Amino acid sequence: MDDQTAPPEDASVCASPLRRRLWLALGYAAVGLGIAGTVLPLLPTTPFLLLAAGAFAKSSPALRDRLYRDPRFGPLLRDWQAEGAIPRKAKAAALVGMGVSWAIVALTASRPLVPVLAGACMAAVAVYIVTRPSPSRSWPTDAAPDAAAAEDGNVSALRNEA
Repeated sequence: MDDQTAPPEDASVCASPLRRRLWLALGYAAVGLGIAGTVLPLLPTTPFLLLAAGAFAKSSPALRDRLYRDPRFGPLLRDWQAEGAIPRKAKAAALVGMGVSWAIVALTASRPLVPVLAGACMAAVAVYIVTRPSPSRSWPTDAAPDAAAAEDGNVSALRNEA
């Protein structure tokens, strides 16, 4: 960055080494849970990756940028960050996963109130997921939207929001 008036890109990184390590540990733990969520139907992926991106923004912007440039997770994160959007395939997978989970709960619950409460919670989440927009554009897999802003000499809007 040539502009002396712009804040440094790492302005949001914690100055305290202890806090920085705690944010870093939270980021790694969230990435681990997000990766586990790709194979476990009851564990969500994107919320953990959003948490990881926020934690990495406080501890290691390089790791945050790496997460946003990941070919598998980056597009989901960029779409959510830019538009609050969820791709149709992800919506369908979430709804199917919740449906299967509810069926398991309904078949194995010993009390009838359990599936009712679980179903009510899942229905509320399903409504939220369905009402999110689908992405209007897709980002290139090798560049996050903040990379273009950094090339222009501007402070990344995504980094400032995280």
